[in-house]
Amino acid sequence: LRGGGVGVFCGAPLMCDHTFFYFIVCQNQNVTHNSNLYKKPFLESFEETPLLVAVLTYMGYGILTIFGYLRDFLRHWNIEKCNVAREREEQRDFVPLYQDFENFYTRNLYMRIRDNWNRPICSVPGAKMDLVERVSHDYNWTFEHTGKVVKNVINMGSYNYLGFAENTGACADAAIESTQKYGVGVGSTRCEIGNLDIHVELESLVARFLGVESSMAFGMGFATNSMNIPALTGKGCLILSDELNHASLVLGARLSGSTIRVFKHNNMQSLEKLLRDAIVHGQPRTHRPWKKILIVVEGIYSMEGSLVRLPEVIALKKRYKAYLYLDEAHSIGAMGPNGKGVVDYFGLDPKDVDIMMGTFTKSFGAAGGYIGGKKELIDYLRRHSHSALYATSISPPVAQQIITSMKIIMGEDGTTLGADRLRQLSENTTYFRRKLRDMGFIIYGNDDSPVVPMMLYMPAKIGAFGREMLKRNIGTVVVGFPATPIIESRARFCISAAHTREMLHTRLLFELLCLSKDTSFILLRSMSTPFVIVHLKGISLPL
Repeated sequence: LRGGGVGVFCGAPLMCDHTFFYFIVCQNQNVTHNSNLYKKPFLESFEETPLLVAVLTYMGYGILTIFGYLRDFLRHWNIEKCNVAREREEQRDFVPLYQDFENFYTRNLYMRIRDNWNRPICSVPGAKMDLVERVSHDYNWTFEHTGKVVKNVINMGSYNYLGFAENTGACADAAIESTQKYGVGVGSTRCEIGNLDIHVELESLVARFLGVESSMAFGMGFATNSMNIPALTGKGCLILSDELNHASLVLGARLSGSTIRVFKHNNMQSLEKLLRDAIVHGQPRTHRPWKKILIVVEGIYSMEGSLVRLPEVIALKKRYKAYLYLDEAHSIGAMGPNGKGVVDYFGLDPKDVDIMMGTFTKSFGAAGGYIGGKKELIDYLRRHSHSALYATSISPPVAQQIITSMKIIMGEDGTTLGADRLRQLSENTTYFRRKLRDMGFIIYGNDDSPVVPMMLYMPAKIGAFGREMLKRNIGTVVVGFPATPIIESRARFCISAAHTREMLHTRLLFELLCLSKDTSFILLRSMSTPFVIVHLKGISLPL
């Protein structure tokens, strides 16, 4: 395999001309060395970027950069209208407010395809949604609403994994009743007079759902990470962070004042080396032992669609006496036979994870986040967490939405609706991933992950793909540099239990196939390697 990849036999067919291969292509750092820790095959696919595609992608960015400098030159001499914020003449000698060069990418590259993001939605973001139509007459610097609505757009971008983002049904009815009883806002923090009985009920339910002693709920998922990690670690502590961790985890680690060391994504050899070096050498200069070593990982990585190698991480954590912080923002509710996240998916003991974090913004169709663990941990956070002491409590109808949806997942509503949605999500994920592979597209991630990145690579294809899909009434998320490596631009599909087979097959997959033909996608299979090269002709990025 090209690039030293490793083939893991697993019984998943991939046709290459006239030969059938049964393997999943993995990068070297993603090979499972401790297979005895897994109760079922751990299958992830990360194909190396083909050399030709990488060269063409760099060339595309190079051309865009050259034209960007040309446009900046024209703006400087007022030949072209300048829409970017600039320093006033009388403030030239002050410390600059706007770093001109740092905004180069935004004004010259991102602005060309800005119409693919921040689209106004005027309906419930369920399996289908309505978008406010807008147009731009100045290459996406400003937008005007046309007054029209694009109806029944298939929603492949929202994190609505279990389909609870809805305005009818048990969750909506319960939220309405809660609003009539408590109102919408609390107007205080939990430690003052914002601690309602519904908050206590929510935290008790979350702890029972996770299988931990206690839990604590917060009003914002991002702040759950960024404001609680500083309460857990500080100077003299070491944080070992996966290189693809979310920005909230990175910010929390930086705010803590701890020493931060980054290990390669899902690479257990890299993590173990850092752990071993930390114990052997201790702190820099003094070589004193670290006060605390905290391993920070995610359950599902939202840009890669990969799952954390939790059994191996827990084994290393136990061997080197470290602590484990697990962010289950995307995996809670979406993974495992009971919807309890990657701990449930791997069949592990929740007590082996010291700090279990997650959000209510995705599978539960609500807002906020939680931290679960031992009672001593939660009691400590209630006294020291900035989110607990200074942030307003969760809105009562939002708390009720979480409670009702969680009880449905647990089956405590007296129905099988939760189990049905979990099964439907798993079936939709398996079906969609398999069909995309059969069509020849390069997709990343774990076979069971509902986050499905489909590789686009070239910069012109980022905007083109998003626009062409919207023309076909399909809403997708396209992602490029700097959110991803420069040669790994992609479209990201988020599968939901609310998606029907007709949506996924008759509409989405059919339109993808038509798009590949209508816009001259060329799918090439090499006889010697399993890589698929996808080119897009006839669509260029406006300069």
